[in-house]
Amino acid sequence: MNPFRSPDTDLPLTHALILKAALLTIGYIEENGPISLTPSKALKRYFVAWAAEAFDWPGYTVEYLYAVNKVLNEHDFPPLVILHEVLLSAKLARHFKGTLRLTDLARKLRSEPARLWMLLTTHLLFVVDHSPYTRSDEPLFGNWDIFLNVINIEAQVAVTEERLCAVLYGGEEEEIRHRDFKLTASLYVHVLRPLCWAGLLNEHRTGTGLNRRDFYTKTPLWTAALKLETDRHLQPVTRH
Repeated sequence: MNPFRSPDTDLPLTHALILKAALLTIGYIEENGPISLTPSKALKRYFVAWAAEAFDWPGYTVEYLYAVNKVLNEHDFPPLVILHEVLLSAKLARHFKGTLRLTDLARKLRSEPARLWMLLTTHLLFVVDHSPYTRSDEPLFGNWDIFLNVINIEAQVAVTEERLCAVLYGGEEEEIRHRDFKLTASLYVHVLRPLCWAGLLNEHRTGTGLNRRDFYTKTPLWTAALKLETDRHLQPVTRH
């Protein structure tokens, strides 16, 4: 499936965290040269520290990261781990002689943010394997055609992970909330988090601890960038 509209028109890309981080990284390499890698091919600490501050990633602020880590390695900053993988997968960067270097494609798309966003998002959603970031060995059943079309309907106002799991897999929302942590966590890592990082969904958190609830709403980018089968079933949102 190709759910994207043409990138030739302007897109509201303000919410696209993955695009912001990619552009900052491309700019850093253009200005400072290739980024050094560790023997395990992770980005070295000096760049991780720079990225943590420059990206200003919601949920992974500098204050939060240093509250739980004395120094920052790449694996301590999950958005950077995923970005690194996406850049390689999309052939926007490559490893060469112990460094991360830009490709000609990255340099070309730096001035075409809509096309760059579409390439990044295609790999973030459909190519990169998010399984290593879950605590479950069980695969998440379903495909992106189903996920996107269901979320298109359910997130027209706001939807919780539990509601989406109930629609996708059956069961009662409260039962899922209190018992099926692996399912909601898997849906989050494989589907909801990538959509948020791509700028297609907003995540809203209320409460703390066992009383915490996460709600998801579509951003303006969702409507502008996606063309889905369930669009014809959408009802206009009433705002008071």
